[in-house]
Amino acid sequence: MKAIILAGGVGTRLWPMSRQKKPKQFFEIVNDVPLIKETYNRLLRLLPSEKIFFSISPSFDNLLHEILPEISNDHILIEPEKRDTGPAMGYVAALMELYDSDEPIVFIPSDHNIKDEEMFLRTLEVGDMLVRKTGKLLDIAVTPTFPSTVLGYTRIGELYDTINDVKVYRFAGHTEKPPYEVAKQYLEKGSYLWHANYYMWTPRKFMEAFETYAPEIGKVLREIQHTTLRQAQGIDVFFRSLPKISFDYSVTEKMDPQEVLIMKGNFGWSDIGAWDTLCDHLSDKGQNVTKGKCLMIDTKGSLVYAPENKLVAVLGMEDVIIVDTGDALLVCPKSRAQEVKKIVEKLLESGDDKLI
Repeated sequence: MKAIILAGGVGTRLWPMSRQKKPKQFFEIVNDVPLIKETYNRLLRLLPSEKIFFSISPSFDNLLHEILPEISNDHILIEPEKRDTGPAMGYVAALMELYDSDEPIVFIPSDHNIKDEEMFLRTLEVGDMLVRKTGKLLDIAVTPTFPSTVLGYTRIGELYDTINDVKVYRFAGHTEKPPYEVAKQYLEKGSYLWHANYYMWTPRKFMEAFETYAPEIGKVLREIQHTTLRQAQGIDVFFRSLPKISFDYSVTEKMDPQEVLIMKGNFGWSDIGAWDTLCDHLSDKGQNVTKGKCLMIDTKGSLVYAPENKLVAVLGMEDVIIVDTGDALLVCPKSRAQEVKKIVEKLLESGDDKLI
C-alpha cells in the first residue's frame, strides 16, 4: 500500500492563522509540530518512507521542504493549480497507474488530528486487505457528534464484517454538506456517519471510476498520462481544463453502492476544520484551550491563541474564540466559528489580499 498525503487546501475557516501562503497544515495548531509532520510521522509507524507521497499546490513546495527536508522531490506530486479533490486525486491516480496500477493507495488528509493512532493504523491495514480481497472502494467514516453542514455524510447499511475490531459496513449512499435541518435528522437516525476523506482503492480502479462517473475528467486524466509518458509539455494546460469539483460530488455520489465498503473509524478523529471543532476536540468538559501567552479569569469553554510576545487576557467570557496572529485579530462566539470564512470572503471583495 502507498499513502498520499493531501496538502493542497487552504482552510479558510481557520483564519487568521490559516492563510493562502501558509495554510493550517503547516502550523503547530494542536501540538508542538505542524499538522502535516504529525500526519507523516503517524504513517511512518505503518509504512516505509518510500511508500509515502505528498500531493500539494505549487506555492507550498518550499513550506513542505522546510518542515520535512528529508522528503525527496520524486515523492512530491505538485498539482499545476488548485482544482479541489476530484482533479487532485485523479491526477495522483493517473500518475500512480503508470508505475503500479494495482497496488492499493490511500489518500490521507494532512490536517486531521487522531487521538488513537494504533486504531487508526489498524483501520488502514484492514482497508488495504479489503481492497486487495474485494476490489471495492474502501472509505472511512466516523460517528458524528453534532449536525455539521460543512462535512459530507455517509449512510451505512448492514454490517459486512468485523476485522481486528474494525467494523466494516455496506455502503448505502453519500450526501455532501447537507443543510442544517437535514444534518440534524442524520444525527438522530444514527445510520449516517461523517465522511472523513480517507479513500482507498487501486490507481486502476480510481481511473476507471473517473471514466465511468466523470468522463470529462477521465478523458483529461488520460491525456495527462499520455503527455507524461512522452515527457512532453502541456500537462498544466490539460489540468487547468478540469472542473473545480470534489471527488465526493464527481464520483462517490454516483457510484453503485455495491462497489463501496465503509469502515467505521473509532480512533478519536477531528478534521480541525474550524475553531469550534478544534476547541471541542481538545477541551475536556468545557475547559479552555489556550496557546501562547494567555491569562484566563472566570472564562470557560473558550479557545484563545496568542502570540508568544503578547499577553491576551480574557475576563468573564464563555464559549468564545479569540485568535491573535499579530497582524490580525479574530473574536467571535464559538457558535458562529463556522462562519469565519465570511471574513475571508469580505477581505477578498475589498481587495485586501495581504491578510488572506
